[in-house]
Amino acid sequence: MGFGTVLVANRGEIAWRVMRTARAMGYRTVAVHSDADRHAPHVAYADRAVRIGPPPVGESYLDPARIIAAARESGADAIHPGYGFLSENAEFAQACADAGLVFIGPPPAAIAAMGNKAAAKRRMIAAGVPCVPGYQGANQDDAALEREALAIGLPVMVKAAAGGGGRGMRLVTDRAGLLEATRTARAEAASAFGSGELILEKAVVDARHVEIQVFADNHGNTIHLGERDCSVQRRHQKVIEEAPSPVVDANLRRAMGEAAVAAARAIGYRGAGTVEFLLGADGAFYFLEMNTRLQVEHPVTEAITGLDLVAWQLKVAAGEALPLSQADVALAGHAIEVRLYAEDAYGGFLPQTGRVARWQPAEGPGIRVDHGMADGLEISPWYDPMIAKVIAHGTTREEARVRLVRALRDTVVLGPTTNRHFLIALLEHSEFAAGRATTGFIPAHFPPERLTAPPPTDAHWSLAAAALWRRDAERHPPALRGWRNSNPAPSPVVLVAGDARRTLAVLPRGAAGVAVDGVAIDFDGPLMREARLHLDGTRVIVDHDGLAVSFNDATFAPPAIAEAGSDGKLRAPMDGRIVAVKVAAGATVARGDTLVVLEAMKIQHQIKAAFDGTVEAVSVAEGQQVANRALLLTLTPAG
Repeated sequence: MGFGTVLVANRGEIAWRVMRTARAMGYRTVAVHSDADRHAPHVAYADRAVRIGPPPVGESYLDPARIIAAARESGADAIHPGYGFLSENAEFAQACADAGLVFIGPPPAAIAAMGNKAAAKRRMIAAGVPCVPGYQGANQDDAALEREALAIGLPVMVKAAAGGGGRGMRLVTDRAGLLEATRTARAEAASAFGSGELILEKAVVDARHVEIQVFADNHGNTIHLGERDCSVQRRHQKVIEEAPSPVVDANLRRAMGEAAVAAARAIGYRGAGTVEFLLGADGAFYFLEMNTRLQVEHPVTEAITGLDLVAWQLKVAAGEALPLSQADVALAGHAIEVRLYAEDAYGGFLPQTGRVARWQPAEGPGIRVDHGMADGLEISPWYDPMIAKVIAHGTTREEARVRLVRALRDTVVLGPTTNRHFLIALLEHSEFAAGRATTGFIPAHFPPERLTAPPPTDAHWSLAAAALWRRDAERHPPALRGWRNSNPAPSPVVLVAGDARRTLAVLPRGAAGVAVDGVAIDFDGPLMREARLHLDGTRVIVDHDGLAVSFNDATFAPPAIAEAGSDGKLRAPMDGRIVAVKVAAGATVARGDTLVVLEAMKIQHQIKAAFDGTVEAVSVAEGQQVANRALLLTLTPAG
């Protein structure tokens, strides 16, 4: 089972992270990349890189034949799948074995056993692992699912039997919404995982999502490395993860750990895996699913155990026994991780694309940033928009929390809008700080109607104006920037940020700085030093006090004649693929009706009517790839 060259069948931060450990252990590394990732840091870091196709995942990262061909071309004799993509594909694991390649993961049979939630749940019930009451039967028609959901009792969770990550998952609280939930979940599951099979589970209200990290080898040893609390979620996707859980004591940890180990043993597991549970307020816990791979959030476990889980994966895959027994596992301190995404948290969490002009991860005691980013890289519409994982470790939970807030404030990412400010708000919320956050935390405290973008502060406006003046004072004739033969006069700088527009008076104060609306700003002063600025044409990005704001310089531009959308034109909110057009020209629609379904970054987004009206024209067709702001259809308002 020995090997010398590891190909990482993934991209971005996890590919880079796996390669660092593999190289430190003496292995040669091979990166694979699509055309969209040819300049990515993990590609440059590897000993060898192989192109595997164009950007679409089905023609690159999700094509087993291309991955195996890349291994043959590069001389790799082992494949690490990372997470996502082919990491939980039993057929791929078997194809690796058939090609004489070591698959750094569990046996194909173990992946298959847990790859379907319905079959996995039946197996766990047989193994005596506590499970949520539900339905995981073969009858999948709408009427049968409705009948079973009502028998279980609302609220219920409708979940894709294959896959995970919150895709194909819906919470149903009333009978009226059941049919639409099952149909949309089925469609999303079929698109994401190639299977529209669904299961139903009783919704455990205000539960915690607690998962156990397990490890097994080929010598009969299976242990757990404690728990992670992943309760803070949005649309069933994890946002904050921490270890250990604030509510799990030694007795509960032992019970959950034993159940997780039993689950792993029941399927003949090998390598790293995670058994996920719902933990009720009464202390009862229920099996959710098992992820047969390394988790995104594995760094928090590494932080509190002092172990390198990728190194363990490589050792187990090479035939070695686990380095520790259960009695040897010790937990120290507390660690918290957040997922930094290119998404607009205050605009419906829509994924963002574009060039990252400046990237500078935070540093400091107890801080770790896993990423695959660099200045100038593009956030593309082809892949998940996660930029980095920011992790803080401390002797106490509060120390870790405070360090993480500071690390997020110190993280520089200028370009596409990110969720950084939203993450800070979550971490600073009193309910999270007290360790009381459940899976209902974000819906309860950050509902969509209250998620509004914080306005730019006066400091943001002033810094933008000062930065523009400083640059443009050298580019324009003096008369355009307020210079006179005697004393300088204030120069107007017109800035636009979203719907806000301000005219600021900038008065030069020699070479040292300016006064903006009477407030002095020194170019080398503390305010300028603390802020991060990026200028690109008429755009200036100001990152100050945890909030990044993009301004447009409208000093010499005519005012906009109309607000976007006032002409009745419905446009794509991001790059993506049209998976459904629900209306035709001439149709009458009401406010809130779904008109078009757009798939982007593996999530289906329902584009709804903003007002009552009539469809004047449809500009797209199902299956069409569209760019951000592309015209989808035109509405004529009613009346």
